[in-house]
Amino acid sequence: MKRLFLIEFDKLRTNRSSRILIGAYFILLTSIALIAAIKFDIGPIKFHLAEQGIFNFPYVWHFNAFIGAWFKIFLAVVIVSMTANEYSNKTIKQNLIDGLSKREFLHSKWIMIFAFAGISTLFIFVVSLILGLMYSNYTELGIIFSDFEYLLAYFLKLVAFFGFCLFLGTVIKRSAFALGFLGVWQMFEGICYGLLKWKSPSWIDADQVFRLFPLNAMSNLVPEPFTRLSAVRNLAEQVGEVMQTNSAVRFWDIVIVVLWSYIFYLLTYRLLKRRDL
Repeated sequence: MKRLFLIEFDKLRTNRSSRILIGAYFILLTSIALIAAIKFDIGPIKFHLAEQGIFNFPYVWHFNAFIGAWFKIFLAVVIVSMTANEYSNKTIKQNLIDGLSKREFLHSKWIMIFAFAGISTLFIFVVSLILGLMYSNYTELGIIFSDFEYLLAYFLKLVAFFGFCLFLGTVIKRSAFALGFLGVWQMFEGICYGLLKWKSPSWIDADQVFRLFPLNAMSNLVPEPFTRLSAVRNLAEQVGEVMQTNSAVRFWDIVIVVLWSYIFYLLTYRLLKRRDL
């Protein structure tokens, strides 16, 4: 495993564009802390975003996991471009000539996927812990270390998304087209959901069917956190709205995403096994 990791690490280390994208990704994750600096002071109106509870424990785990997931596209570009470069630069063929099996080649990619997801999750943990200790109104250990399931969901979401990107990069072999197809697939899922809501018979629950789609399943892992804020709830009540929220990490969403991750692994391996490289 160490050998496979070092092979991929060496490829990333020598690729300047990948280093820039990875650096930009972690800079953007760090920029979550800048949210704490947002203040409005206009006459009698004083607003400090950090005082609205977004960095309170344990809410901060949920909030930062949701915001951090928006930046995953940077690492997705790295994975897709590195996979495409394997074909354009003939490095995959050279790896096989040097004795690496197709399964080992795929495992090296998945080891890097787990490394990206693990380091990103650890980074979110550290940033959230620092912000929580600085701004949270609740600092009891039992509260600080609760709701950790959002970090697990964040990790699984990244693994599945990167696995999907690896599969697309392997199928299409051109990074721009693979990323374009990712956007097309997102629209495809939205169109399918609209058709299900419009045309499906009454015995079919469109929301439950849509829950099985890969990108939507990944999105469901970390639901939006904003409706948990008391300020948002109070504002909704003032306009006569009652907000119904289900922000918990659900077990079946985890199962669906883990299954999709395994499916992406199997499909990529079958493609590599059959393809003449």
